[in-house]
Amino acid sequence: MTRIELSVTGQAPPERADAARNRRKILDAAARLVAEQGPQAVTMNAVAHAACMGVGTVYRRFGDVSQLLFALLDDSEQRFQQSFLTGPPPLGPGAPPADRLRAFLHALADRIVEQREIMQLAEAASPSARYTSGVYATLHTHVSMLLREARPEADTAILAHLLLAPFVPSLMEHLTIGRRVTPERIKAGIDDLLGMEHLTARTGDGS
Repeated sequence: MTRIELSVTGQAPPERADAARNRRKILDAAARLVAEQGPQAVTMNAVAHAACMGVGTVYRRFGDVSQLLFALLDDSEQRFQQSFLTGPPPLGPGAPPADRLRAFLHALADRIVEQREIMQLAEAASPSARYTSGVYATLHTHVSMLLREARPEADTAILAHLLLAPFVPSLMEHLTIGRRVTPERIKAGIDDLLGMEHLTARTGDGS
């Protein structure tokens, strides 16, 4: 079977020097606000003030708060993508597809738990941004590829969406903060979810 490996997405295209400096100043200012006051403090006006530039420049560069917050996640997102696209197994290439899928979903859960506040604000500002972003496209394509290798008979495009659906910051906040569920218990639940196909198969056989 031919394996398709993806490239890392979310990397900014080449920019003019002045545009790159403005982008860096805006992101640094937003990062300071998050560190000092939390992600709720990030507004276009607050970032413009912290970056010592006009708010129009911030809007022209990032469009809205959701795009700015997603940009703040780019560096960690690129490292995450590198780990599952080119890193060591079982997360990276070289392990069986089922093992890679399990490792990927575990790592994704860890990432969302760690970044849940800023991710939740970004998605709340623009709920559809998750599904139209290049980041989500990469996650979906990667999961689809692993499913296609493990279960070629399945509708892997839909199954990948369904597997990714629980991995949203609002659910992770509800579980870890509201219900005090540990990351280890979440990962055990992921393993149970991945193992349900065997229960379904036995039920369908009448055994």
